[in-house]
Amino acid sequence: MKEKDIVNDILAGAKASIGSYTTAITECSNPQLRSTLQTLRNEAEQMQYQMYQMAEQKGYYKAAPEAPQPDVQTIKTDLQSSLQG
Repeated sequence: MKEKDIVNDILAGAKASIGSYTTAITECSNPQLRSTLQTLRNEAEQMQYQMYQMAEQKGYYKAAPEAPQPDVQTIKTDLQSSLQG
């Protein structure tokens, strides 16, 4: 198995774990367990980001180009308006 494939598998696994932690957190009523799950999710996010940076540096992953600033501002304004009204 090539390194690129291994890195992509790790990234996919991290993404799945983060989603599972998030779901568990939103359904958890025990404050101590909720806190533990949040810590685990945060650690998984940190590890995922480190793997992403390595993948991007090695050319295994190419991020999408940044959106034009006016588009970002329009979406931000629309979201803020929908939350307020």
